[in-house]
Amino acid sequence: MPDWLIAIVLGLVEGLTEFIPVSSTGHLLLTKIAMGLTDPAWDTFIVLIQLGAVLAVVAIYFQRLWNVVVGLPTKPEARRFALSVIIGCIPAFAAGLVLHGVIKHFFENPFLPQVICVSLIVGGIILLIVDKKAPAPKEMDGMALSLKTAFLIGLFQCLSLVPGVSRSGSTIVGSMLIGVDRKAAAEFSFFMAIPIMVGAFALDLLKSYKDIDASHAGAIAIGFVVSFLSGLVVVRFLIDFVGKRGFAPFAWWRIVVGVVGLGLIYMPK
Repeated sequence: MPDWLIAIVLGLVEGLTEFIPVSSTGHLLLTKIAMGLTDPAWDTFIVLIQLGAVLAVVAIYFQRLWNVVVGLPTKPEARRFALSVIIGCIPAFAAGLVLHGVIKHFFENPFLPQVICVSLIVGGIILLIVDKKAPAPKEMDGMALSLKTAFLIGLFQCLSLVPGVSRSGSTIVGSMLIGVDRKAAAEFSFFMAIPIMVGAFALDLLKSYKDIDASHAGAIAIGFVVSFLSGLVVVRFLIDFVGKRGFAPFAWWRIVVGVVGLGLIYMPK
């Protein structure tokens, strides 16, 4: 398969799964394994194209985010929102630094596909239960959550360090369990993605830039654009979809992908 087509496939997987609770990293790794991509440059490619998905959030919410930026000096609500995002990201940043060796072991483990599939199934079951049994919401606005709520959501986000758990899935489940409305939970997950993914992008680029060269520029550009455009579609329509259908469809998708994945792994040769 030519590199440009691989870039399109991976860009679509990234953009379509980054902001829904199905684990974009898990889907990307399973896709990479299924396509037989062993070149380390593709690992760096996957991280780099995540920035395209982040820009989709910035594009959709640009006016609201810009209002926060210009309102920081004078508006208490703007400062509280910015602080809530920072506080929500601190646990994941800290856990990533402290548990770097453990996380690296997870991703280098020969049983990584099995770990991802089991995480998808377990996470799907939990998401189904929480979507039906979550307590009545007390906080309805993703841009006006209390700092305590933001910190607790950040603690839940640490679970996403396990492959296949899902960053958005862990934050959304945690949000609903502590009384955040499902739409607000999805939006706050979007906002938390911006610093987390920009940080991951910068760190991976710093560590892995030697694995890519000018010959990879075209594939990266294609994957970046595809990730941005597909992410744009998901972010634009997800909130309304969640309001009407909840998260159950994504939970069942996780379970199906996990079961099919395990079936293919253990299928007799």
